[in-house]
Amino acid sequence: MLALQLKHDLEHIGHSVAGIYASGEEALGGIETVRPDLVLMDIKLQGEMDGIETADRINKQYDIPVIYMTAHSEESTIERAKLTEPYGYLLKPVNVKELQIAVEVSLYKSKSDKEKAQLTQELRNALEKVKLLSGMLPICASCKKIRNDKGYWEQVEVYISEHSEALFSHAICPECGKKLYPEYYDKIWGKKDK
Repeated sequence: MLALQLKHDLEHIGHSVAGIYASGEEALGGIETVRPDLVLMDIKLQGEMDGIETADRINKQYDIPVIYMTAHSEESTIERAKLTEPYGYLLKPVNVKELQIAVEVSLYKSKSDKEKAQLTQELRNALEKVKLLSGMLPICASCKKIRNDKGYWEQVEVYISEHSEALFSHAICPECGKKLYPEYYDKIWGKKDK
């Protein structure tokens, strides 16, 4: 009866209800299929698992936020529930306004948490790329090749392109032009030196 009233209240405030399940096992099966944005979980359920164990599995397997609803406010129940990191805890009977606030805040926080997690992962990836070109690089004083982490010598541009997102183009500086192509030096660079 309470589940049907909650369904009505949620639909009245603009949310859709993906399913109502009496046991933790049924809830896990339904969530596997539907993948809702939020789960309202009663702590007392039929079946082998209670709501706290079910919510813990939902959190670990699906990363879906959970709001507990219960008539129980004992310290031991609250402590056990806190370990599953719920997004809210509502005492029955649930007030519609409190339900609306809890649902909207939880959905907002869940979206924010996922964005933060994505940004954190992107930052980790960027830091890994930055670390690839840090530290001391052995470079040959004559040919300017770099010794890679496997002990092989390779061209500077090859090493850098493999360890960063840098792109290269090739040209000849005036000093090398004079040394390698003296017959063309005056025609190309000579006027700039004077």
